[in-house]
Amino acid sequence: MMTFIDKREVCEFLKVGERTLARYREKHWYLGIHYVQPVQKILYNRELILDWMVNRHDYIAHLRAIEAYQATLPSNQKRKRT
Repeated sequence: MMTFIDKREVCEFLKVGERTLARYREKHWYLGIHYVQPVQKILYNRELILDWMVNRHDYIAHLRAIEAYQATLPSNQKRKRT
């Protein structure tokens, strides 16, 4: 299960400021993968952000984490035939 955290929590978690966080969103992270924006508030996928920090120079390793996350989404589950 993925944990979503708000801007304050992700800044504390990464020990970065809001400008750095915005730069990560613009240059490194993908909407719908690393963060979501259901209304006005942006929520960050804590586990994928952590994986990105660890594997930021190993794109293939981070891509595996993204694929594992996407496989858990309800939209990617096989439908049961009745």
